[in-house]
Amino acid sequence: MALAIACGESSPYHFGILRVLNRTMDSIKHNIAEFVNVICSRNNGVDASVDDFIIKLGEDYELSADHIFSRKNDVSGENDPHVVFNVLDAMLKDTLDRFKSMRESISLAKIGFFSLTKETICQDKFTMIRDLCLDGKLGTALCLRKKMMQKGVIPDVLTHNYILNGLCKNGDLEKADELIRDMLRLGPFPNCATYNSFIKGYCLVNNLDKALYLFSTMTNSGIRPNRVTYNIIIHALCKEGLLDDATKLLNNILSDRDIKKTPDLITSTILMDGYFKNGNIAQALDLWHDVVQKKSEVDVVSYNALINGLCLSGEMNLAYGYFSEMIKRGLSPDVFTYNTLISSHCKEAQFKEVFYIYNIMSRTGVAPDEISFKMIIQGLCINGAVVKANELFLHMMEKSMMPNTHIWNLMIDCYGRCGDINRGFSLKDQMLACGVRPNVYTYNALIHALVEGGNIIDAYSLKQEMPFYGLSPDVVTYNLLIGAACRSGRLQFAIHLCDEMLRMGYEPDIRIYTELIRGYCIKGNVKEAEELFAKMVDSGLPVDHVPYKILINKYCRIRELDKAFNLYNKWLESVK
Repeated sequence: MALAIACGESSPYHFGILRVLNRTMDSIKHNIAEFVNVICSRNNGVDASVDDFIIKLGEDYELSADHIFSRKNDVSGENDPHVVFNVLDAMLKDTLDRFKSMRESISLAKIGFFSLTKETICQDKFTMIRDLCLDGKLGTALCLRKKMMQKGVIPDVLTHNYILNGLCKNGDLEKADELIRDMLRLGPFPNCATYNSFIKGYCLVNNLDKALYLFSTMTNSGIRPNRVTYNIIIHALCKEGLLDDATKLLNNILSDRDIKKTPDLITSTILMDGYFKNGNIAQALDLWHDVVQKKSEVDVVSYNALINGLCLSGEMNLAYGYFSEMIKRGLSPDVFTYNTLISSHCKEAQFKEVFYIYNIMSRTGVAPDEISFKMIIQGLCINGAVVKANELFLHMMEKSMMPNTHIWNLMIDCYGRCGDINRGFSLKDQMLACGVRPNVYTYNALIHALVEGGNIIDAYSLKQEMPFYGLSPDVVTYNLLIGAACRSGRLQFAIHLCDEMLRMGYEPDIRIYTELIRGYCIKGNVKEAEELFAKMVDSGLPVDHVPYKILINKYCRIRELDKAFNLYNKWLESVK
């Protein structure tokens, strides 16, 4: 209407142009609002600014005829058709300028929203890689890292350290080395935690030389070792029995002006444990006394190392003395403390003391773990106390602690050695019903019980059953069967088993040679026994007195005393 009034006429043509321009502006503003809503729906943190953004667009870029004509104050109301087109040209130019400004504003908003979205997605993927590493899915984590780097996104050093730590724990040091090389070449640059994980990885595979080399190159890379680095190296040195080197390294730590002048508790505990394992009880106790004097507090872990070292050294009275001191300090013994004492008593078959400690654990609220049960059951089985072992075995299952395969094997072997083979097979069936798969040791225990009872046929059938569970007989299996066959006079069956063993890639050991020599002597095949004996000696196996004794006894029975005497002299020469 303003345009019509200014032109002095009300042409439908003029009104049509205005309607088209206004509809165009409405459409553009509507599309802008929809675009902003879509972007903001993906970025929850900016939802509050949507309305302000739209209002600002409406205020800054609203098109009105009044605004145009306010700039054309020199237009008269005369009926000049050129005025109309001049006004329309001005409106179109102003509209295009405003469209340009709107597009630039939209582009800036789009860049801001998308950069925020990209950063959020990257952080989510970094977190995903770390979670995969914690779950042990390192292959997937490495693939995700590779895809991100192909898109130009490099994970941060923390994410790389998660991957490296997982690789080192799995012993895959080649991939760990490749990862660090990539970090040095592409970024991010490794930090002290990166080197600590890599050094610890080499220590876990007992490659101390490589660990020390990495330790020496840290400084060259501009990375300063910290306390964790030193403790890893000291622990590795102590594990190898290099206590002098560990002590020297500790002195180097203490001489460092940037580090406290006293070793921390972890370092002292590692050294003390090393002294105990090396048999240096006096040095270990001296170090402990220094720790107590210089430290305001000691923890349960350090006491556990002290008590464990004393138990390994057979100093049970001292161990109990420090156990009491630990309680007086207000430190509660944990399951490791009790397991250390139980282990020492089990080795000495002191089961009265074992069950006394076991009962104390229950009263003090420290629940026995699988290791506790395993040590006690194993000690009882070794000493033939199968009834008491079975009671503890059942008690373990009552506590909803499923015994592992080793504990099942201990019970099966104990019943077999006690002559209760039926109970052994019953346990094997129960084992399968509980979802615990038997292993080759399970079958060897049952085979041993059968051959001891003279039932070689059932023992051989049991060996034939092993492949159904994905198991293959080992050297012990063949030793048991060949020995039983030779003692029962079934020499051909023993030779057949020996040939089968060779086809499977196993080499006969001293026991198999000895049993076959026995079998030949029982059958009176002295010549074959002598040839087999010569083959055994030539093989380089350490020959004990048993095959000598078997042949000497055979020579004596067949009145070939010269051969017996000569063989006896050879045996004396071999033991010199």
